[in-house]
Amino acid sequence: MKQGKILIIDDDPDLTKAIKVILESKNYTVITASTGPEGMGKIDSEKPDLLILDVMITGMNDGFEIARALKKDPKHKKMPILMLTSVKGKVGIDFKADAGDPNWLPVEGFLDKPVEPQVLLSEIKRLLPSKS
Repeated sequence: MKQGKILIIDDDPDLTKAIKVILESKNYTVITASTGPEGMGKIDSEKPDLLILDVMITGMNDGFEIARALKKDPKHKKMPILMLTSVKGKVGIDFKADAGDPNWLPVEGFLDKPVEPQVLLSEIKRLLPSKS
């Protein structure tokens, strides 16, 4: 039985492919987008249950602005967002401490790249209860 539909918005094709393989092996339906505008279109057309969102994305401001826009939209504000990034190591900001702040970082989860498969799956399970 399918566990839920997950959209990944990330411009790193290797990471996206790896996450997709991991999630599909656990019966999630996975849709991908490599740019912000493509991802926003797929949110409306595919209606995912969960969004995995990169902080730095090609083609649309950044993951923060996408998250803020979604949480202000009544159609999408309840969709959980799991943000992934490798920015912490480069800028020294602990985004995880701010996850959930409705103005700065309105996401339900935050993981640093690279992420171990079991850590990713555990976080997804927390954010997206099983549909079985």
